[in-house]
Amino acid sequence: MTLSEENMKTKLLIGGMALAVTLSAPAFSVDLEIDKGFGVLRDKMLRQHSLQLFGVRGTLARSSTDSLNAATAEADPVALVKTAGSLRATVVSAAANLAPNIDMMALWPQEKPTHIIACNEQGASDPGVQRIRLSDGAVETILSGTVSCDPVQGTAWGTVIVGEEAGNTGTVLELIDPLNTTGVVYDRAAQTLSGTDAGKVAIRHAIGHLSFEGVVAYPNGVMYYGDELRPSKGVAGGAYFKYIPDTLWTGGKISSLDQSPLVSGQVYGLRVGMNSGQTDYGQGTNTGLGVWVKVDNSNGADLRAAAANLKLTGYYRPEDANMDPMSLAKGKVRFCANNTGNEEADKYWGETICITDGTVKEAAANTATPEVQLLVTGTSEFAMMDNIAYQPGRGNWIINEDGDAPGFATNPHNNDIWTCLEDGYDVDTLSDGCVRIVSLNDLTAESTGGFFDADGKNYYFSVQHNITGHGVIVKLSNWK
Repeated sequence: MTLSEENMKTKLLIGGMALAVTLSAPAFSVDLEIDKGFGVLRDKMLRQHSLQLFGVRGTLARSSTDSLNAATAEADPVALVKTAGSLRATVVSAAANLAPNIDMMALWPQEKPTHIIACNEQGASDPGVQRIRLSDGAVETILSGTVSCDPVQGTAWGTVIVGEEAGNTGTVLELIDPLNTTGVVYDRAAQTLSGTDAGKVAIRHAIGHLSFEGVVAYPNGVMYYGDELRPSKGVAGGAYFKYIPDTLWTGGKISSLDQSPLVSGQVYGLRVGMNSGQTDYGQGTNTGLGVWVKVDNSNGADLRAAAANLKLTGYYRPEDANMDPMSLAKGKVRFCANNTGNEEADKYWGETICITDGTVKEAAANTATPEVQLLVTGTSEFAMMDNIAYQPGRGNWIINEDGDAPGFATNPHNNDIWTCLEDGYDVDTLSDGCVRIVSLNDLTAESTGGFFDADGKNYYFSVQHNITGHGVIVKLSNWK
């Protein structure tokens, strides 16, 4: 390919944004990059235009290979994080009693946040749910007794949902008034709650039981969630489910937990494949159109067993999921979710999928035809996607890695955080490009629980199981 020696101004459409790029003569370096494949030039352009596309001046060319010792990280916890040029990292909390495996989190109250409500992914004898004061990082334990508490989400009716990543016994619990709820103990075996504030926590059997990771709760009480399960010996991986409450929520805040739309409802599972009378489901059919299959007797059901019996579509360890608020503003349902994959043993790098389910009204009536399409496909550089967050205002997706690379015998490198464009106006459904913006400086850790504030100007995440032995929560700011 030979480019004219005259100056050329070419308009390129990346992520729906027109960029004027001047290619000045001689264009020898551009020719070389194209000779290496157009993808090389595309990736360079993404980095060069990171400010316009991602609100970040500068990106990280590669993962960090540093690994701080405990004393260095304790003295300066922000040193655990390496950020792209213009981003600024500050520590929200590195308190000694902040649990070491803090995972997903949510700001509370939703209107004027003063705290973070966070799950701790440890055992029943450890703190399960904690609150962290934004002003000084002080930590208090709300609930203990959970096993691998992972997802956290605030609801439109004024409660907080938490769930356990605990196989086919994982359970969802709902909290009201979490800033004034302390020391509640959940007994998993007896399915009871105790403590002075036990009445502010409820066990939600109507959701069913599985290994909860991503939970997406719509304002009317309809919920979507996946089962973090890998495939094994021909048995499908984790399925996605939808919960429809018996009484849809219509607005306002509840005053007691028995008013919640999560008290009772019906669960459905996703089965992809509509051809030949909806019979071409199974291995090989993971994207496209599908149906929501009713789970009989779903209250308290083992949804993992139901998925196998109903031949629901399986994915490789479904992880976090996040609502697309732009679709919701148009009255439609769309959420995106990560399927982890397996980096070292399989070289299956993972993926991000997006699921649509018609309008909000159709989703609640279960009359829509759900559709699954890919948004991001993993690579050896960007592997095993875990947490995902939508950035308000800009509309990009932030994705955290939970890869095997820190343990590689050769070329160990840290887990990273990437920002990905939404799909633009091209024919495919894929993100128009991703860049690396954060890398950890701790080969023992991963970044988890990432989420934005309402303005999309501050991004919070946990440096989970880091070298200090206690939790560290970081805030990224200075987004443009």
